[in-house]
Amino acid sequence: MPLSEHEQRLLEEMERNLYKNEADVVNTSDFRRTPNYTAIAVGVLMGLVGIATMVVGVSLDITLVGVLGFGVLFAGVMVAVAIPGSSNEGSPSGRNAPKAKSPAASSSFMDRLNERWERRERGEGL
Repeated sequence: MPLSEHEQRLLEEMERNLYKNEADVVNTSDFRRTPNYTAIAVGVLMGLVGIATMVVGVSLDITLVGVLGFGVLFAGVMVAVAIPGSSNEGSPSGRNAPKAKSPAASSSFMDRLNERWERRERGEGL
């Protein structure tokens, strides 16, 4: 069954908002960081100790040791995959800083599209 015009417009608007929000998430997060190899190594070692502790707890039939081993394993995984916080979160040029109204020559295609969409939502001309 085909969608009515109103439903099609609503679907298109929802898709545009979804793409805008995805672009905002990608722009605000810093995926260019190098991995923290120290944290990965510590996490892997904690995971191995946790697995060994779980196996010992199960083989000796001591539930508390097995649960403790699982806790150490879980903590090791969390340490290994933790994303370190950015150093500029408290700075005024952080996430909530106002952006320039005119698109710069170096701004990305998605930034320009987002600015156009925001102006359109405010009722300003393109």
